[in-house]
This record gives sequence, C-alpha cells and structure tokens, in this order.
Amino acid sequence: MTTHPLNGPFQPTVESLSTFEVPEWFRDAKLGIWAHWGPQSVPRLGDWYARHMYREGSEQYRHHVRTYGHPSRFGYKDIVALWKAENFDPEALMDRYVAAGARYFVALAVHHDNFLNYDSALHRWNSAKVGPGRDLVAEWREAALKRGLRFGISEHLGASFSWFATNKGADQAGPYKGVPYDGTDPAYEDLYLPNQEHYRAGDEAVQHPWYTSNAWWHQRWLDLVTEMIDRFQPDLLYTDGSLPFESDGHAAGARAVAHLYNTSAAAHGGVNQAVYTQKTRDPNLVRVGVLDVERSQEPDIRPDPWQTDTCVGNWFYDSRCRYKTPGHVLEILVDVVAKNGNLLLNIPLRPDGTLDDECSFLLDQMARWMSICGEGIFGTRPFRVFGEGPSRVVIDGFREDRVDWTPQDFRFTQRGSTVYAFLMRWPSDRTALIRTFTSADRVRSVRLLGHGDVEWAQVEEGLRVRLPETGPAEELNCLAIQRAAR
Repeated sequence: MTTHPLNGPFQPTVESLSTFEVPEWFRDAKLGIWAHWGPQSVPRLGDWYARHMYREGSEQYRHHVRTYGHPSRFGYKDIVALWKAENFDPEALMDRYVAAGARYFVALAVHHDNFLNYDSALHRWNSAKVGPGRDLVAEWREAALKRGLRFGISEHLGASFSWFATNKGADQAGPYKGVPYDGTDPAYEDLYLPNQEHYRAGDEAVQHPWYTSNAWWHQRWLDLVTEMIDRFQPDLLYTDGSLPFESDGHAAGARAVAHLYNTSAAAHGGVNQAVYTQKTRDPNLVRVGVLDVERSQEPDIRPDPWQTDTCVGNWFYDSRCRYKTPGHVLEILVDVVAKNGNLLLNIPLRPDGTLDDECSFLLDQMARWMSICGEGIFGTRPFRVFGEGPSRVVIDGFREDRVDWTPQDFRFTQRGSTVYAFLMRWPSDRTALIRTFTSADRVRSVRLLGHGDVEWAQVEEGLRVRLPETGPAEELNCLAIQRAAR
C-alpha cells in the first residue's frame, strides 16, 4: 500500500471538496478537444472492444475470432502489441485543434482496459513499454502547453475491475467450447486483473457493479491516479463515472481529488486552478467538481458551469460509424454554451495516430466558423435566458438527434453589455425578430459577425433585424447586440 500525503487547502472529504470553485479559465474556455485514443482503436471497431471481444456471439467477438484468432490464443494483450501509433504527430494535430477553437485539450490516460498511455513506474502495461514505445500523454501535454492550452487527462480506471471480468470466461459452444480465455493465465494477471469474483458464466453481457467493493482495487486505483497527477499536473481530470468508491464509504476518490486540487494550489499561489469532472447528480457529491453530462445536454441554464462530452462518431475509431456533420457539432456547442456549459469533443484518431478525411474536414469547417463567430463563444457568460423559439434538444439517455431548428430559434450568450444572438436557422425573408429584447434593453447597435453593422429597430414585438441575402458563416450565424450600459 502506498500512502499519499495531503498538504494544502483541501481534505479528502466531501465537505472540504465542496468548497471547490470553478476557475475562470474553464468558464472562459467553452471548447475542449479530446483524444479518446488507445489500443482499442486497433481493430477499428469502436468502443469497449477489450470487454466485448471476450463476449461470445458479440459483433466484436466474431470480428476478433475471424481476424486475429480465438481469445484463448490471441487475446487483448496481443491487440496491445499491435498498436504502434507510427504516424502520431501531436504538434501537427494540436495546431489543427487550436485553429478549430480548442481552449483545452484532454488526453486519454487510461481506459477501462487497464492499459496506460504513459510511462508508468507502477504498471508494465503502458505505451512506453508495450506497443508504441512512447509516452503519449507526455507528448500530448508538451504540444498543448506549448500552444497555451490547458491540459487535461481522462481516467476510466475505476470501473475496470468488474468491466474486464469477461476475460475470465470460455466459449459455451462451438469449436472452442470450454477452452479458457487468456485472461485466466496468471502470467498476465496484472493486465487482466484478479477479478474472478465479477465473472459469471453466461452473464457476460451484463456490466456488474461499475465500482467494485474490492479494497485492493481501491488502493490500486488511487496509486495509479496519484501517479498521473504527479506526473502531469493536469488542469483537468475527468473520471468516467461518479466520485469513485464514495458510496462504499471508501475515501480513495476523495483523496485523489484533494491531491489534484492541492497540487494545483501549490503551483498557483495557494489557489486551485484544476477542474475535476464527474457524472453524478447526487446533490451531496456534485459540488466536489464540475458536472459532466455524457452525450446529452441540459434543458436550461445551470447555475454552475458544467460540461458535456461527446464524440463525432464512436469513442474509439470505428470504420462503420456515421459522423456528426460540422453544423450539428456547432449547434451542440452553441446550445451548450448558452446554458453555461462547455463542450468536450472527441475527435477519433485512427490507430496510427492520424485523422481521417472526414474528421479533418470537420476541424477545417470549425476553424472557418470560429474565425467568424468565435467572438460570441469564448469568454462569454449566459444571458438572462438561454434562448427563444419553439425548438429544443432531445434529452433522453445518450440520444443526440439533430434538432430541426427554425428561423424563430435563437441562442444567447453575453459579454459585458453585448449580447450575442445565434440564428439557429437563416430566415428566408432576411428578417430576424428577437422577442426576448424589450424596450428596456435599450439597444445601441447590431452587428452581424463577419459582415458588419445591419439595420435594426426596436418594435412592439421585440428587436427586428434586417439581414443580408446570405450569412457570412456557412453554418449558423451570430448577431452582436450592443446595449446601453446600465
């Protein structure tokens, strides 16, 4: 067992961590890019491959058997060895992310597969010793900081102990009936984990407790996450779930977050500048950091800043996947920012570390849009309402349907006395009527970003704006409405 000293303003209790205040950099940033990339990218078959390749009958199992061989002979340890990241160029990638508007970057440090993307002193299954032969997180960090971005890491390790128990099974039928998978081999237990307690034959499709009550694993998780914090001093730490192990009465999660905040405070004159994101809405826990909403949004302005994380397609590279269009991504961004949120957007990399043409096109389109409309995004705060009009995003699990917006739909942000009104659809009659604005708003001027001043009038129904034939932005456009100082 490793002990971890706690020196600083935060203690490993929910009460102490709830004094966390969101730093201004996060409130201003609005957009982060995430590289959810690792050895599970190798088969190009999407998320959770390391788990599902051991689920007899699943699509990923069938692909694995027919492409690589049966998982009793060719297991995940062998997939890891195939990952080379041979064309990975973090400098060039980071330039593209910055141009697309990213103000922070998040690297995947470890997924549920228990494989680390950095050179660890605690775990031999890492990218410096197996596969790429490189400390990928360190390379990401250097490229991000060089460009003035805040740097974050994501850890998905807390769930690994139960998630990865499928490797303890064997086929129930067919030519390999009863032959144990390679996860039962003691030589590889440090990768596959001593998690037999979570394996139930014939029940591999079920995700058993997201956070195990196994005390050994709690300490192992804490040791590894502490190593990540010490190595990289991240500005943001993302946990895929709620505060780990808190519901079991264990303090491993709270100790890690306290260490994150205290490490940051020591580097910033005693004031924490780090952000911890987690997914619980438990009112007793949500205040320890920032709420993260996976692949969904909020119905209204939240009083505290929050984050949605989503992906262009699948989390790990998936050659079958249909991607979100640039317009869809930008509409999500605008709706989230209007509600006091940030967007953390995963751009999937191919196993060699390169972007495919569709993702390159998306980033190029975002860069063009940001050059026109970024003024209405970065450094803004919510207006008194997030928007107006008949259309709303669908909030239902992980659904992310594109909204059928109308010319009556607007989303608002503000900076000082300027309110930014995003036109979710361009009006064919070239007239935008914003009913939220009354005579009390005392409008002084209206600009169409990327175009210049436009004609306007405050009428009984609201603020009427006369627009040019077409908008300067290929996707949604934005009006900057200057009001008299109050």
